[in-house]
Amino acid sequence: MNLRGKVHKYGDDVNTDVIIPARYLNVYDPAELAQHCMEDLDPEFLKRVKPGDIIVAGTNFGCGSSREHAPLAIKAVGISCVIAKSFARIFYRNAIDIGLPILECEEAVDKTEAGDVLEVELSTGKIINITRGLTFKAKPYPDFMLELIESGGLIEYTKRKIAAGRRIKKVR
Repeated sequence: MNLRGKVHKYGDDVNTDVIIPARYLNVYDPAELAQHCMEDLDPEFLKRVKPGDIIVAGTNFGCGSSREHAPLAIKAVGISCVIAKSFARIFYRNAIDIGLPILECEEAVDKTEAGDVLEVELSTGKIINITRGLTFKAKPYPDFMLELIESGGLIEYTKRKIAAGRRIKKVR
């Protein structure tokens, strides 16, 4: 699975309250959540973002509350991938569960600026900064996690496995 998009760059400790403000936690429709993604952190985000774009951020991305709304809003607005130096643990799990690809790569974060165009190969962890002619390496996903992401998340992955009549691999 290859992704390509323009970078929207943020700093450290981007918390779930600025990804999707708490006042929208009673909203469950992904399209409606998307209309409020990042509005308290970056009021111009929705005007700039295009389907396929990529968020690049510093350490501890997705810290704060454990709401699944945050990665859901990011995915629904059209972001194809989030690359950060590190992720809050619960955000990482929620992102994978809904099929939002996320990668940790400090070097890519340090050498990428807003507006750069990145190409990401999830199967290998290769990140290419097309704008700057640089290549970085993140840890690739194990096959079962890549399949889960490509399925669109845990629910769709499970539905496909059941429909195919195969046993689901246990995650350890």
